[in-house]
Amino acid sequence: MPRAVYVLALGIFAMVTSEFVVAGLMPQMADGLDATIPQIGYLITAFAAAMAIGGPLLTVALMKLPPRTALMVLFAVFLAGNVLAATATGYATMMAARIITGTASQAFFGVGISMCAQLTRPEIRGRAIAAAMNGLMLGTLLGLPLSTLVGERFGWRAAFWIITLITVIAAVATVFGVPRVERAESGGFRQEAGVFKQPKLWLVLSTSMFIIGATFSAFSYFNPILTDLTGFSTGTVPLLLIAYGAATVVGNNVVGRFADGRTVAVLAIGLVLNVVFLSGFALFADVPALAVVCMMGIGLVGVTMNPAMATRVQRTGNAGPLVNTIHSSFITLGIILGSSIGAVVIGTWGLRAPLWLGAVMALIGLATVLPDLLRRSAPAAATASENPAAVSGDSTTLDKQAQQAPQV
Repeated sequence: MPRAVYVLALGIFAMVTSEFVVAGLMPQMADGLDATIPQIGYLITAFAAAMAIGGPLLTVALMKLPPRTALMVLFAVFLAGNVLAATATGYATMMAARIITGTASQAFFGVGISMCAQLTRPEIRGRAIAAAMNGLMLGTLLGLPLSTLVGERFGWRAAFWIITLITVIAAVATVFGVPRVERAESGGFRQEAGVFKQPKLWLVLSTSMFIIGATFSAFSYFNPILTDLTGFSTGTVPLLLIAYGAATVVGNNVVGRFADGRTVAVLAIGLVLNVVFLSGFALFADVPALAVVCMMGIGLVGVTMNPAMATRVQRTGNAGPLVNTIHSSFITLGIILGSSIGAVVIGTWGLRAPLWLGAVMALIGLATVLPDLLRRSAPAAATASENPAAVSGDSTTLDKQAQQAPQV
């Protein structure tokens, strides 16, 4: 695995830590910016909307640049946004900072994942994407608790300065650790965008949206579910969330090992297991041991599907930055749908409702994978009926076939 992949993971870690930081510091930021908690919540929404809409636009603007140059431009934009956030004296300035950082973050994901594909052989791209996406998993595991701890001890501005420092380190590491590579010849914007004429690509993108939406419909409300339904203390929940983050790191690396050779099967198995874990959590939320098992299960098979999701999207469309950025936008849309619809169903049916919502979204995601599964099983069945020896392992017959085959 090229070391550049791990350097890209550091950049992703900085982006993800910035994405999550507001969620951990809402009361402090509300006091510091003379705003309400709901207004601070809109900063999270604005970041996600900037990722979904602004990210692809910025990616298009950078398409003519060599990949490493594009990454450095994105680091500069992201750094400016974080400095603006750290020095913000009013709510409007902070809102602008979140839009800037959200846009740069999404474009960085697209360019970075595309560069992983460019730097590695096709047969290990899934593993490379998994290695880079460890930045996302570690951002969940370490970034959020670290920024929250710093913010609580030294003030919320200090958390943004820490993210700024991490960004500078990641940018310097990129200069020395990521090689200069030429921009992949893709025929420009028209040719890259032309792949979106394929209906199948939209189906594949929707799979990713439902996988992430199913996971975040539950993840967004773990805190109240674990305290109000399961009965854990508020001091125990952060430890459980750290354990959940550790499960995502493990699951991400396991999925990465199989994402290249068993892409569709990995997604199908992951979705089936997520339905089981989400439904189990909903049914046994008031049983602490079972609730924790189901929560860890969601960590193992939820966002960890990213390597298989990205591999499937690249094979259906291409490995260009635009396709990868649009894919990230669909993932962001899944987060928005899962968390926002989850809030609505909680008001109507209570805290178990977002878990059931997640199970339903996972089932819909599984339905979008079924055509690929059926398409792959049909040729295998046809081969088995035409050549039973190949399936039964009849070595004599196979030997005869090999002897009769023309030699080249």
